[in-house]
Amino acid sequence: MTDPKIAFIGGGNMAQAIIGGLIASGYSRDLITAADPLPQQRTVIEQRHGIRTVADNRLAVGASDVLVLAVKPQLLRDVCGEIGAPVQTARPLVLSVAAGVGTHDISRWLGEHIALIRVMPNSPALVGAGVTGMFANENVDPTQKSVAERLMSAVGAVVWLDRESLLDPVTAISGSGPAYFFLIMEIMERVGVEMGLPADAASELTIRTAAGAAEMALQSGPDLVTLRRQVTSPGGTTEAALRTLEEADLRGIVRAALIAARDRGAELADEFGSD
Repeated sequence: MTDPKIAFIGGGNMAQAIIGGLIASGYSRDLITAADPLPQQRTVIEQRHGIRTVADNRLAVGASDVLVLAVKPQLLRDVCGEIGAPVQTARPLVLSVAAGVGTHDISRWLGEHIALIRVMPNSPALVGAGVTGMFANENVDPTQKSVAERLMSAVGAVVWLDRESLLDPVTAISGSGPAYFFLIMEIMERVGVEMGLPADAASELTIRTAAGAAEMALQSGPDLVTLRRQVTSPGGTTEAALRTLEEADLRGIVRAALIAARDRGAELADEFGSD
């Protein structure tokens, strides 16, 4: 499977982000197919990416060595029921991007003994800067893992997990995480305007500060405590701000938020996987 044929069921934003990333990395358009029920969506995909599209999900399965399920979680059961027979015939490697739906349920709907990987990308994948948590079931071999990693690396970094249950914390931290940072940036921008900054200046200062801090963390390694201390002078402005955040129990608030997101992910898995 050096250059496998890849088919996407669903042509939404995440599917198109992966398709665009693959093509940008040199992957042949001729090896990529996308299925979507909406004619206008198929037209957009064809014009934007220059790949083949089909309306029938079953045709996409027959054209694939790798099948990417990129539909909404609440639609996944019906889609799997529709394509179960051709999947059993073609035996592609299946990647599911649908958040919250477990491999047990997907395998039950598609048929047993399918090589299946759950992937949890996040929204920065849309600009090639994502990070994806991945879990492979027992039917996935090392070659297939390499293929899946190549595919998802087209839109950012990849983190493999050895337990499926860890995808719930991944969802809480990286899947939902961009929204947390957007909220903090929104607050900083708004307060900057309240302090007298022009709106465009407040926006650029906030966004570029966030981007710069993230880049520093990427280049310096995982020791975030040291980075924080390096920019916190004793008795200075940063120390005053951080003291206020600590007194307001920011750590406890963030912890509670992440736990709520994790727990909701587990609840959704039960909901989407129920008969």
